[in-house]
Amino acid sequence: MSRPLAVVAVLVAALCFATTGTARALAGVDADAVSVGAARVLIGGGALGLLALAARRRRPAPAAVHRAGVSRVPNAIIVLVGAVGVLAYQPTFFTGTSLNGVAVGTVVALGSAPIVTGILDSVLRRRRPGIRWAIATAVAIVGVVLVSGMVGGDGRDAAISAGGIAASLGAGASYALYAIASKLLLDRGWSTSSAMGGVFGTAAVLSIPVMLITSMAWLVTPAGLVLALWLGLVTVTVAYLLFGAGLRQLSPATVSTLTLAEPLGATVLGLLVLHEQLSAVSIAGLAIIAVGVALIAIPVRSRSARVAASA
Repeated sequence: MSRPLAVVAVLVAALCFATTGTARALAGVDADAVSVGAARVLIGGGALGLLALAARRRRPAPAAVHRAGVSRVPNAIIVLVGAVGVLAYQPTFFTGTSLNGVAVGTVVALGSAPIVTGILDSVLRRRRPGIRWAIATAVAIVGVVLVSGMVGGDGRDAAISAGGIAASLGAGASYALYAIASKLLLDRGWSTSSAMGGVFGTAAVLSIPVMLITSMAWLVTPAGLVLALWLGLVTVTVAYLLFGAGLRQLSPATVSTLTLAEPLGATVLGLLVLHEQLSAVSIAGLAIIAVGVALIAIPVRSRSARVAASA
């Protein structure tokens, strides 16, 4: 897959992620966020796991490839760490938003994810993100802040919970864990379906106890079942197959910045489908997110290519 196609794959995955909030609003089910998250992982991760098993039966698993700078930790440990990251994301994200509000919680979680991912990628894979990534990420995070309503709101002061900040940072770190884990497996020669199926399939198995301790009454209603299938199959199975395809070609840091297009997509869906109203600040934020994503998405011609073209 070429780099432009990889970028498109990640952006489409981000659009799939962006449908989560709109789908929940349209379904109108009375469901706990942890319960919905567990069902989402079980259905979507289970489907990815089955796809991985089917692919493995059709052809032998590739031999492990340990590229330069890649940790030699056993594959099983990498899969388990990635699965823990998948499971931890949902409760930490919603804990942060419940303690500090959706605006602060979302900004800290989404804003910290590419930063933590870039740091972990530098340490574990010895791949340092470049200055272009840093600028694009900073620009996109500014856009997320504006879209969230943290700037230009009603001016009321609210106490910030340290526990909520820690939870939101935990969500960003959880994202980084499964992104890096998936990339390590891809670097070792795993196929996209095997890598994503291994991580999310394991997370699906681990999510079963979570489902058993939460109320699942919403899942047996028609609206609840449709919601669970959409969140599982579209925002996990389809989205992470695309995510993995992009991750094979791109660095985890670049992918994490591209997925900041998610709040842009979610806001546009809220505007078009839920008929929400946008402030001028939010509109400016959408434009800034688009600029940040474009900075990292649009390929830059190398100096040698420019010289050759001008010769």
